[in-house]
Amino acid sequence: MLKYTVKRLGLALIVMLTVSIISFTLVRASGDIAIAVAGEGATDADIEAIRQQFGFDRPLVVQYFDWAGDVLTGDLGDSLFYREPVVQLLVERMPVTMTLGILSLGFAMLLAIPLGVLAAVFPNSIIDRICLGIAVLGQATPSFWFALLMILMFGVIWPVFPISGTDSWRHFIMPIIVLGYYVIPAIMRITRAGMIEVLESDYIRTAKAKGLNTHAVLFKHALRNAIIPVVSLLAVQLGFMLGGSVVVETIFSINGVGHLALLSIERSDFPMIQGIVLTLAILYILLTLFADILNGWLDPRIRIS
Repeated sequence: MLKYTVKRLGLALIVMLTVSIISFTLVRASGDIAIAVAGEGATDADIEAIRQQFGFDRPLVVQYFDWAGDVLTGDLGDSLFYREPVVQLLVERMPVTMTLGILSLGFAMLLAIPLGVLAAVFPNSIIDRICLGIAVLGQATPSFWFALLMILMFGVIWPVFPISGTDSWRHFIMPIIVLGYYVIPAIMRITRAGMIEVLESDYIRTAKAKGLNTHAVLFKHALRNAIIPVVSLLAVQLGFMLGGSVVVETIFSINGVGHLALLSIERSDFPMIQGIVLTLAILYILLTLFADILNGWLDPRIRIS
């Protein structure tokens, strides 16, 4: 297990290095940052002064190594708009986004896994069709449209929940439903496919022949093996939620990292954009690493493959 963990950790570090190079390069390739920072009406002298101030006149390789050295010390630079350290702004906003992402994933799991198991137990039945219909509807429904529909129904027509802010747990209900519903189809389909495959295995037939009750067969023997690919998917989906919460956070006026990313793009705040991209990418990689290690612990065959 130790050898497997070290191998996955080394691969994760390589991916982090690659992501840092790509994110740094893409921000620079998006245009002349000095012109964006200077704004409209800036003279050539102003633009040149900004290039020298931020070091944009140096070779790109030198800029990267200077920036990477600062990142390793925990310095992501200062926001051009807020005039505050990027790390401080991320620390302030990340708890809100993490809370939204984790609760949304929990909501998705509570619905998707039981539905997937139910569909697998009754394949090609009306129950299976209903479960698959829910999955197709969730995948086909745009998040922004569903969010606006939720606001109209439960914030305006029947004012049950607040439509903006994060003052109480009630403010998170609609965003959690919108963000979680989008990932339910993928989790449900993987669970269904895994359960169908496992339920056809010899050891499950043996367990049934021994007289084990249905509950023990489904949840103690079958689900444990069928859930292995779901673990990897959950880590990927949580990373997707953290990075893809821009729409939900903007519509519901949630002051998280997603909303901050949108504002930073509008304001050409490149240190903030770069810091957000790098932070979310590292979180995504760490979640995937955790899923790989957990899968290796659940299924020893993965460690020797």
